[in-house]
Amino acid sequence: MKSQSITPLLKRLWRHISPHRHGQFKLLMLLMLLASFAEVFSIGAVVPFLGVLTAPELVFELPILQPIFQALKLTESKQLLLPLTIVFGGAVLIAGAMRLLLLWTSTRLAFATGSDLSIRIYRRTLYQPYAVHCGRNSSEVINGISVKANGVIFGIIMPALTLISSIIMLTSILMTLLMVQPVVALVAFSGFGLIYVVIIRLTRKQLLANSKCVARESTQVIKSLQEGLGGIRDVLIDGSQAVYCQIYRNADIRLRRAQGNNAFIGSSPRFGMEALGMLLIATLAYFMAQQPSGVAKAIPILGALALGAQRLLPVLQQAYVAWSEINGGSASLEDTLKLLDQPLPCYANQSVIQPLPFNHSIRLKQLDFRYSEQMPFVLKQLNLTIAKGSRVGFIGTTGSGKSTLLDIIMGLLQPSGGDLEIDGQTITLGNNIAWQSHIAHVPQAIFLADSTIEENIAFGIAKDQIDHSRVKLAAQQAQIAEIIESWSKKYQTIVGEQGVRLSGGQRQRIGIARALYKQADVIIFDEATSALDNETEQEVMLAIEGLSKELTVLIIAHRITTLKNCTEIVELGGSGIKRIGSYQDIMNDTTLTNTW
Repeated sequence: MKSQSITPLLKRLWRHISPHRHGQFKLLMLLMLLASFAEVFSIGAVVPFLGVLTAPELVFELPILQPIFQALKLTESKQLLLPLTIVFGGAVLIAGAMRLLLLWTSTRLAFATGSDLSIRIYRRTLYQPYAVHCGRNSSEVINGISVKANGVIFGIIMPALTLISSIIMLTSILMTLLMVQPVVALVAFSGFGLIYVVIIRLTRKQLLANSKCVARESTQVIKSLQEGLGGIRDVLIDGSQAVYCQIYRNADIRLRRAQGNNAFIGSSPRFGMEALGMLLIATLAYFMAQQPSGVAKAIPILGALALGAQRLLPVLQQAYVAWSEINGGSASLEDTLKLLDQPLPCYANQSVIQPLPFNHSIRLKQLDFRYSEQMPFVLKQLNLTIAKGSRVGFIGTTGSGKSTLLDIIMGLLQPSGGDLEIDGQTITLGNNIAWQSHIAHVPQAIFLADSTIEENIAFGIAKDQIDHSRVKLAAQQAQIAEIIESWSKKYQTIVGEQGVRLSGGQRQRIGIARALYKQADVIIFDEATSALDNETEQEVMLAIEGLSKELTVLIIAHRITTLKNCTEIVELGGSGIKRIGSYQDIMNDTTLTNTW
């Protein structure tokens, strides 16, 4: 896909920056103007200063300065040296202080804006539908939030501020030099500017190619790290470290090479420009020394031009470096903007969600589902009613749509056709979150954060807002309280990354406790016991069976014996329901008994 030009990308980025930051950027522009005036004053002050050093009587006789001399009661030319030295020194100090203030302000604002953008990306990503998350690689999102958003600071915002500041500074310096020596200033500026224009035209395509490489390979680096470290057990067992190291090496080398090429393209013109600037001043000095007025008159002008060139060349180089960095980061900016453009659901800004009434039943009417228009239907014309407080088990071969059906009931996936109704009310994108407030999910692989037992049971609740008594009650109902309270740190025990310090059964019961802490009235177990041994599975199922009869429990089971206490069992197959029956009906069916 062809990349957009940088201008529309910058306009899109500006729209994602908050109005508060817009105001701060406008104030920064004002500061840039003041800093440029300070630079102009410091350059302009060098002419009278050097004039006093070389020919003070010529300066003393200037008509335009007579009112100032009279106000200061200066009567002879030698008295000019001290005040002009003070003025020149003060001008230089003020210009330096203004540059430091501008650097501090622009850096703080750039990083604050980068933080705003990173937070916006993360927020918008978390609010995306489950189907969106299923359709993309998490490494792309992680790279966008952590790396590319950070790159927007260093590769777009700060260079853009530098470029604007440089343009303002260049304009001011050029105007000052035009007043001192217009012909020389125009020739110098035109010559240097033309050289940079040629360099820009020669390097633009390479910068864009490097930009795409950086965007692509930075994602690949994150992906290789996730896959290598995420599957570390298999990597160690299979001895495949060399393979993952090579994948990482290939991506990292290309990434660093592209970054290095961009850095070289941005920095290299400076050395040639400095040499050309010195050559220009030397040539000018030679010709001015040949004039009848001699060296004395030439020195102030040469000093001003030298100081101006000393300011002009770095500013030109800064502008070019900023341009090259912006173009070098354009592909990463485009990827970041795609994440910033993610739509937010209507409930994102609601602080309190009113739960949807649920007193009677969950009903699926003529339900169809497929993951895309190019794929076959997973579910077709499915009809099912689940009464509140019932225990329903789901069985079926792999790919029969068990998990997909429960994802639809949980509101994670939207039906391709038909309806999901709660007490006769159709679930839509508008009321989906109100229905989800009733639901808790216990998957096969419980996600556990590397924090305390208490924080994992009250998952998603700020630490200072956790209800400790509610945590203990949930643990008791999940039949894990006795084990937790036998540990020295009890509910403050750290579980380790992904609960590595806990057994499989303990992790599953913490998952159940988490669901109970939420006080949901619909709990869904998606093969929550399939990875456990028989004895541990029986213990976990006892915890499930001991739950309140007011709860609606939906269970996908790997073993049919797990479902013996369900009020009914639904077998899925052929994109729909094959049959519904009690546990005894299923066990009496020879065909199904042999299958399961």
